[in-house]
Parts: sequence; structure tokens; C-alpha cells
Amino acid sequence: MIQIPAQPYEYEIPDLRQVALIIIDMQRDFLEAGGFGEALGNDVSQLQSIIPQIQSLLTTFRALQLPIFQTVEGHKPDLSDCPPSKQKRGKSELKIGDRGPMGRILILGEEGNGIIPELQPLSEEIIISKPGKGAFYNTPLESHLQAQKITHLLITGVTTEVCVQTTMREANDRGYECLLVEDATASYFPEFKQATIEMVRAQGGIVGWTGMTEDLITALTSMQSAS
Repeated sequence: MIQIPAQPYEYEIPDLRQVALIIIDMQRDFLEAGGFGEALGNDVSQLQSIIPQIQSLLTTFRALQLPIFQTVEGHKPDLSDCPPSKQKRGKSELKIGDRGPMGRILILGEEGNGIIPELQPLSEEIIISKPGKGAFYNTPLESHLQAQKITHLLITGVTTEVCVQTTMREANDRGYECLLVEDATASYFPEFKQATIEMVRAQGGIVGWTGMTEDLITALTSMQSAS
């Protein structure tokens, strides 16, 4: 058992074999100019600040040979898995399925739908394509976690108040013990990120815990050394 400094109190991992890193939607459509995030009028540079922290976590998990799952939000080319309400919502210049500078917006396989170069998965690492905000809805994520007997999830990525929070709440309802890595998640709106962090850990951790990258890495590597 190891205790990681966190809020509202220490986050406990009983066994390294029970923890996985979840990286939500660090894809070009959200983080780079010309993608869906910018089409919605957002400053995409707000999301790029967390890349070094996620890189550090990736390096640690790979060194410890622990499971890593990255997600991308995207749809089939015929949009059969995209509700019309989602496609039509908003008044942005480019909508889901439209062609932008990096290919069709939020379409699986398009250039913009790919994970940013800095966080490219290794061949053995699993990418979860998701049609919704949460990583569990209409995806094989839970079957992968169950097959590996994962009980604890360290959650990172973007955006904090939308896909990250939705995934964390889905996981909480399924019985997973989740920690949101504060300095490895970001929003186009910093105040939304802070509000989400406070909601997650309120009332004794009603949704889960929050913690920092350095504390996690120190604890995980210490746990490995002691095992």
C-alpha cells in the first residue's frame, strides 16, 4: 500500500498492478491551430501548457511497465455515430465533419484527429476512440480495465470540465478510484478547470481525489523500488 499526497486526503494504491494512466483527448483538433477547438473560438495555447507533465507521467508509466490508455474524440466518416444535436450545436464557422486545415473536423483517421506528436503512443499502447464526452460510453475501455484487473485510474488531459470530468464521473459510478492530476489537465477557461477540481474533491472526495504530477511520480517510483 502506498499513500500519495492528494486532496481531500491521501490517495491510496494497494498494488502497482492495479493502476492505469488515462490521457484524455490530447489530439490536434483540440490543441493546435486549425482544429475544432480554435473553430469554436478558443485560445488553443491554453491547453499546451500541460504537455510536459503528461510527458513525464508517460515516461514513468512506460519505465514501470504500467498500462496507459489514450483517448480521442472522433466520429465515423459517415457521422452515423454523431447525434444531429451534437453536429448542429453552436454557431462556429466549422462544424463536426466539415473540412478544415487538418482534414475533416473530429473525424477518425483525419490528420487533426490524431494525438499530438509529443505524446504519440507506442505500438503496444491502447488508443480508445470515443464518440461522446466520456471515455466509457460506447467504447471498450471498461473491458480493457477489467481484463487487467485495474481498480485505480490517474486521469489527465483535456478539457477538464468536459471530457475529463465526464470520464471521471463515469469511472466513479463504475467503482474505480480516480485521481485527477491537477497540473496535467487543462481547459480553455482556467476558471472552469478550478471549479471542476473543487467539485471533484468536495464532500470528502465525492467523485475522487486531486493531486500533482511530481507527487505521483515520486510515490510510484518509490513503490516500485520497495516491491
